[in-house]
Amino acid sequence: MLDQGNTAFVLIMAALVLFMTPGLAFFYGGLVKAKSVISMMMMSFGAIALVGVLWVLYGYAIAFANHGAGTNVAGIVGFFSIDWNQIGLGQAFEESQASTINAAYPSMAFVGFQATFAIITVALISGAIADRAKFGAWMVFAGVWVTVVYFPVASWVFNLTSGMFATWGVIDFAGGTAVHINAGAAGLALAIVLGKRVGFAKGAHKPHNPPFVLLGAAILWFGWFGFNAGSEGAADGVAALAWVNTLAAPAAAILGWLLIEKIKDGKATSVGAASGAVTGLVAITPACAALTPGWGILLGFLAGIVCCFAIDWKYKLGFDDSLDVVGVHLVGGIFGTLYLGIFADGTGLIYSGSFEQLGKQAVAAAAVLVYSFVLAFVIGFAIEKTIGFRVKTEDEVAGIDTAVHGEEGYVLYEERDETPVAVR
Repeated sequence: MLDQGNTAFVLIMAALVLFMTPGLAFFYGGLVKAKSVISMMMMSFGAIALVGVLWVLYGYAIAFANHGAGTNVAGIVGFFSIDWNQIGLGQAFEESQASTINAAYPSMAFVGFQATFAIITVALISGAIADRAKFGAWMVFAGVWVTVVYFPVASWVFNLTSGMFATWGVIDFAGGTAVHINAGAAGLALAIVLGKRVGFAKGAHKPHNPPFVLLGAAILWFGWFGFNAGSEGAADGVAALAWVNTLAAPAAAILGWLLIEKIKDGKATSVGAASGAVTGLVAITPACAALTPGWGILLGFLAGIVCCFAIDWKYKLGFDDSLDVVGVHLVGGIFGTLYLGIFADGTGLIYSGSFEQLGKQAVAAAAVLVYSFVLAFVIGFAIEKTIGFRVKTEDEVAGIDTAVHGEEGYVLYEERDETPVAVR
């Protein structure tokens, strides 16, 4: 008989994860300059629209080929496969409409939950190319990248029936590799393809709206409980552990980030607090169900310190990752993934005395990083050389909201008969 409690749990968690993408829009929107806020937020909403459709049409069929009762699978199982019965969610629909379902939840609930992961992963990439990307080119990139990179990588990580990582024994409970390393590597590739912003230098680009940043981080944190606890697929003890770690690690990461900020710059900032929270969330994602809360706190604190330093690497290495997708998501995702090799309950080095788990985690992280970076670079380069990915320099300097979307984020007055009139 269908477990209605677990069904409700999965559906609610899916809604929380979907809410993360508008939260990301606020987080990223507050970090850019005022005349680029609409462009930045629209890339997140564009991801919701495009990826939501592609997931239903064929994304689930690729990511979860041979999952459950898949019987018409073509391709290399475990690497890149497609279940033709799931095109348009035909088989999932039939399973969910069955009169008697003996499962924790219907297939369509799982479909919806995983769709939100695909959406947020694509949206994360956009922060690396803030202030200088064409919306149409971004949408082309998003559609191609999610098809040839995210859907297959999601199969490696989340398809416990035949995914490569499940076979290898890799621990990634909620997507440290599939989401954060994946998006971070793609963001690095696009930052290189599009080049530096006009006037790129440390301190040259200040966040225009720190309250937006804090609001976005708060929404992300709220939704992340669905991201991590919901990955268990049941309202049980594992989900509860993931929930507690999703509270503890980001809280500790804020402290670690602010400590380094105070030492480096003399001030602990609101943007630093928000960035620290997101860093802790990134790092705990793969590890939330495999660490005791004490080790979760240590992970968050260390991740906050490491990533606070990592965001300055772009100035030393010469790539313009506008909103620190590399420093937070790539570095934080790698850190959290490798941390499991040492501290994972039962299999980590300190418990088993073996480096085997660390080796598995390292191979998984490297595989996703290289696969995503190479393909993202090729896709981005092809778009730049054909339809063009970057806006004109004059539009970038002026702010791209008006040029790309014909709108302004902040209209403070209207002109009527050449007399400014306050908008109430």
